[in-house]
Amino acid sequence: MRLGLQLGYDDPVSAVALAEEADRLGFHSVWTSEAYGADAVTPMAWVAARTEHVRVGAAIMQMPARSPATTAATVATLDLLSGGRALLGLGTSGPQVAEGWHGQQWGKPLVRTREYVEIVRTILRREVPLEHHGEHYDIPYGGPGTTGLGKPLKIILHPLRPAVPISLAAIGPRNVALAAEIADGWLPIFFSPERFGEVHAPSLEEGFARRGGRPDGWDLAPLVPIVVAEDVAAAREFLKPLLALYIGGMGARGQNFYNRLACRYGYEADAARVQELYLGGQRGDAIAAVPDKLVDEIALVGDGSRIADRLEAWRACGVTTLILQARQPEALRLAAELVL
Repeated sequence: MRLGLQLGYDDPVSAVALAEEADRLGFHSVWTSEAYGADAVTPMAWVAARTEHVRVGAAIMQMPARSPATTAATVATLDLLSGGRALLGLGTSGPQVAEGWHGQQWGKPLVRTREYVEIVRTILRREVPLEHHGEHYDIPYGGPGTTGLGKPLKIILHPLRPAVPISLAAIGPRNVALAAEIADGWLPIFFSPERFGEVHAPSLEEGFARRGGRPDGWDLAPLVPIVVAEDVAAAREFLKPLLALYIGGMGARGQNFYNRLACRYGYEADAARVQELYLGGQRGDAIAAVPDKLVDEIALVGDGSRIADRLEAWRACGVTTLILQARQPEALRLAAELVL
């Protein structure tokens, strides 16, 4: 099991120091992220310039934020500058961010993802000029208002690698199946190893079956919060605001993917309570309503001995890259000692 580090999008300056420590400790990868704060690409370039060995990925670049051609050009540039260390994680985000922040139609996320990945790969291979006529993307554009002057183009840059690994962030069953079918890996958030076999494994098997089997090197890479502390309760409390935000407020009532995931894990009543409180403006009560058991399932919290015991669950379900959501240098050092 390899180790990765995901950086937050609220404080990119402090995050770079953690990335440098991860590189020194022998981590496999450092991943940036974006929502509607810092972007994912600028810290990727900065980290690549400040490190020597660690791979640098986006977990995730939001598809509504960039055309597939821009994403392909960006990852090709980063791969050249980093000496072949770039990794690409993609996600659709949600309708509130797609429409409310990027001004993009939410549309059909499965269709959009399939076409997006296909276009990026076509550009990076650089075998033929880009031409794609799908339900979501029409290149060269031939719709209303076209000048008729567009023509298929081939990227001027010669990519260092014709196939930069592409992973997908996904939660729902059909999206998870799509990650198994078309991507090189899956980036699940709030991943419970105890629920993996029941909740996620059938979707992965469905996708692998459509693909003709699980390919060698396919990466199961969950994003796992870690807080090192002697006081387990205090460590849980540190993470509960994040869970309350996602389960309660990251999406509208009836259209919250993270709330649905908590329900699929068996926390229907708790998820409903957290959302009701959060959307009602009672955020403190929503945070308090997050179950301790849920935190324990999806995170690594406590002292070194407790975290060592919990790591076995992730190993047992076949995780290949454990991407830690960490803010403590000591958490990185402990994980390196236990895993590497």
